[in-house]
Amino acid sequence: MKAVVFEQFGQAPSIRTVADPVPASTGVVIKVEATGLCRSDWHGWMGHDPDIQLPHVPGHELAGTVQALGSHVTQWKIGDRVTVPFVGGCGHCFECNSGNHQVCEHQFQPGFTAWGSFAEYVAVDFADTNLVSLPDTLDFATAASLGCRFVTSFRAVVDQARVKPGEWVAVHGCGGVGLSAIMIATAMGANVIAVDLTEEKLAFARELGAVATVNGSQQRDIVGAVKEITKGGAHVSIDALGHPSTCFNSIANLRRRGRHVQVGLMLGDHARAPIPMDKVIAYELEILGSHGMQAFRYKALMDMLEQGKLAPQKLIGKRIALDEAPAALMAMDRFEGTGISVVTKF
Repeated sequence: MKAVVFEQFGQAPSIRTVADPVPASTGVVIKVEATGLCRSDWHGWMGHDPDIQLPHVPGHELAGTVQALGSHVTQWKIGDRVTVPFVGGCGHCFECNSGNHQVCEHQFQPGFTAWGSFAEYVAVDFADTNLVSLPDTLDFATAASLGCRFVTSFRAVVDQARVKPGEWVAVHGCGGVGLSAIMIATAMGANVIAVDLTEEKLAFARELGAVATVNGSQQRDIVGAVKEITKGGAHVSIDALGHPSTCFNSIANLRRRGRHVQVGLMLGDHARAPIPMDKVIAYELEILGSHGMQAFRYKALMDMLEQGKLAPQKLIGKRIALDEAPAALMAMDRFEGTGISVVTKF
């Protein structure tokens, strides 16, 4: 099969012909019809993820059709249209048995612990636990765009932050994660404030439902601006970027008993970011993480898609070919453009 491969961290990936994957006894091989480009893939390429072993094929936001089945797979058949959470659960550990597959004690991640979806085919283990069926009405590009950013934002907003109608929600960073969070929080009835450094992304955030915006390149006191707009601070604040400054601001702009959710990855030099712990104690703030979403929770998301309450297809900025993926991956640290790039041509 054709795949994007890198042999050294930080060095240019290339298109190679490599062996086709074979399914494990509990797994499947999926013919990739679409795969999204995510900043997590950039972090992996830079060497920020200790699970990656070289040489490596990145990619973890995927949708496609089942191509081959392991001998112990019972719930799927060849030709089924599927997607997968970017964190896979084993289905047997304590966390999986409690319904928390996203923090499985033996979790696996295509594109990180194993070769990923920047390829014509990808293997996925524990298929009966992790595969998600796609309705015929949902195209593969939109399904792939759900992969990491949208479903992580859905869990962050709905399950972790427990957003209620009428609450103020601040979203720091208007990339794929942030824009997804803005759309979802708006659908939940919240009043959303978008924070970013570029007017282009803030304008897009307003199109997706943000009722107010803060341009960090023009407003030095981001925390003060959010508190002024909300008349006391946000009920919920989400760091959708993953940077010490956005993490700090997201916590500091909360009102008393507010909830901060960290969605943007904090890796490398940012893994030990300072936080205003004095405010956490004095205001009884909650600090929560959001790490993917379980396969069984996709139904709630799919129901909202079917009813037109969410439109993730609006977040797709570019559809590109696999041959263009290496350059697009290396450029992700520049945060250029709006929306999500999805590989749709293999």
